Amino acid sequence: MRLEVDIISKSFTSAAGKRHEVLAAIEFVLDSGEVGVVVGPSGCGKSTMLRILAGLDHDFAGHISRPEGARLAMVFQEPRLLPWRSVEQNVRLAAPEIEAAKLDAIFAVLELSAHREHYPGELSLGLARRVAIARAFAVEPDFLILDEPLASLDDALAARLREEIASLVGSRPMITLLVTHSLDDAARLGDRLFFLSSRPARLLHTVPIETPRAARTDEVIMAIKADLARLNVAGS
Repeated sequence: MRLEVDIISKSFTSAAGKRHEVLAAIEFVLDSGEVGVVVGPSGCGKSTMLRILAGLDHDFAGHISRPEGARLAMVFQEPRLLPWRSVEQNVRLAAPEIEAAKLDAIFAVLELSAHREHYPGELSLGLARRVAIARAFAVEPDFLILDEPLASLDDALAARLREEIASLVGSRPMITLLVTHSLDDAARLGDRLFFLSSRPARLLHTVPIETPRAARTDEVIMAIKADLARLNVAGS
């Protein structure tokens, strides 16, 4: 199972009639079991790229090859929960056939067991993000897209949620693509890092990380980040 990305260009015309180029020359490959992490400056077109990869935007030049019949799940920047449905109902709407034991396990990992009957309006942002992640994993995806799932969270909560995402990603073989602004998230979660330029976004660097995710100590993470700094990707 493999994702092949070859985006030659993506542009749009504004209401004023001006043409804006968003993406240019982005080409990479991800295999099953790999976590790809996309890092780039704000507004460079990362979310636009994800919509293309998810098949939500076909108006671009290039080619995307996704595994035939692959189940796709996407966690957007906003949780996008139905406010009139409980936590469990929101998850079951996406995965109505999920077995109770599997749902119990997902809720346990994400520490949502006590919130199954709560409604989105009763949840903090961190909890709502966890529900969105639970919904994505309940689908049992072959291709998972995470668009800045740790944004706007305090450091402690982001660290906990990062660990929970790592645990879930490691629980089944799939292609995972994560967008983040954080080099720390990239170094801890990614197997292959993709650094984009400012708009129009181009792929500047592809950085594989050889050390398995489970074997990355804090010292290893610091060494990876030091290597990235030498590539000058932090300001890409």
